[in-house]
Amino acid sequence: MTPLQKADALRARKGGQPIAALTAYDYPTARLLDEGGIDVLLVGDSLGMVVLGFEDTTHVTLDHMLHHVAAVARAKPRALLIGDLPIHSYDDPEMALANARKLVAAGAEAVKLEGGVRQAEKVRAITSAGIPVVGHLGMLPQRVLEEGGYKKKGKTPEQIEFIREGAQALIDAGVCAIVFESVIGPTSKQLTRELSVPIIGIGCGEGNCDGEIAVCTDLLGSYPWFVPPFAKPEADLAGATHTAVERYLARVQGN
Repeated sequence: MTPLQKADALRARKGGQPIAALTAYDYPTARLLDEGGIDVLLVGDSLGMVVLGFEDTTHVTLDHMLHHVAAVARAKPRALLIGDLPIHSYDDPEMALANARKLVAAGAEAVKLEGGVRQAEKVRAITSAGIPVVGHLGMLPQRVLEEGGYKKKGKTPEQIEFIREGAQALIDAGVCAIVFESVIGPTSKQLTRELSVPIIGIGCGEGNCDGEIAVCTDLLGSYPWFVPPFAKPEADLAGATHTAVERYLARVQGN
């Protein structure tokens, strides 16, 4: 399928079989996740923390994203491949479109950006050029320094309306789906019912959205130094790695 067909297929999942999405940052991981049947692969700017060792996503550059998108794209995934537009790479519509085109040239089939109403014209510029866009509302990691930490969203009527207005602005601008991050469960469930595109949750509770996205290192247990409270590891690659190293040392050094 073409990228637009994949985006249309994602949009058509609204209210149907839940969408299963994972992040990926390199060729072998992308290939393994895709062979496992995942629906969406996101080259997220979370790579700043779990791959590059930064404290947050605000240090990630477009060059970082292009490098990792290209690596994932070499796996030729069946899943829709989305690339994050990093902080300050979409400060105005012209910049947003130019950098979205760079991500697509590197292999992305869609792009994702954070924010609502104030991003609508940027989204419209990108979608008008035939590039699918996924929105991101709720807790916005690129604004963690402004907000003084990672905080749950959608707790008050004012916050709910803010998210709703932002989501509708993104939908009107042409997004094919929206990620909700750390939006409380009841609000996620309410807005998922109201909004016309798939809502993919992270940290929103199970069953409250049209699907879920997880950071692959959380799922695989390969980044043990910080595990978000909502993460549910299904493996322990960190432990397996430690064991493999111990066995290697014993074999090589004769211990």
